[in-house]
Amino acid sequence: MKSVEKVMRAAPVIPVLVIEDATHARAIAEALVAGGLPVLEVTLRTESALDVIREMAKVEGAIVGAGTVLNPDDLARAQDAGATFAVSPGLTKKLAKAADKLDIALLPGVANAGDIMRGLDMGLEHFKFFPAVANGGIPALKSLLGPLYKISICPTGGVTQATAADWLAIPQVLCVGGSWLVPAGTPDVAAIRAAAEAAAGLGR
Repeated sequence: MKSVEKVMRAAPVIPVLVIEDATHARAIAEALVAGGLPVLEVTLRTESALDVIREMAKVEGAIVGAGTVLNPDDLARAQDAGATFAVSPGLTKKLAKAADKLDIALLPGVANAGDIMRGLDMGLEHFKFFPAVANGGIPALKSLLGPLYKISICPTGGVTQATAADWLAIPQVLCVGGSWLVPAGTPDVAAIRAAAEAAAGLGR
């Protein structure tokens, strides 16, 4: 699954995961997948992140990617660990070229019209609107999508279970990124699955 659009359309919510302990990875992934959220974004914010990706990639049905990808080295290490897609907070030419060379789906972050236009110049059409709420929320995104209506978007950053449906109601929004599904600490597998089921039910 190298197409970023396939990744974005696989579920209405992509869990954004910050996991400190790799021994929790399998249980978390299994709970999320069982709850209907197969796409898992493991942020590269912890020392265990690559090990977490390796473990989650072993879970049947899981589509595992790396978040907080900042440069080509991050991208290569994530792919080596088993990531099939990558999410970045912003976009650079080096990162876009590396993703194309490695043949890995890239969902780059954009915050304004200039970011999006530079991405379009690179041949990209799928973006993460980040940080979504801090950048003006739904009104700001709708304003951007007026002239830039041909793109597809995944808002991330401040989106919650309560507001996700409002974001998903925008036609160009294929999914949202959410960090509310897996709290820090020892995972409560039953609670994670229940949260995943509720989030999966947001799909159109």
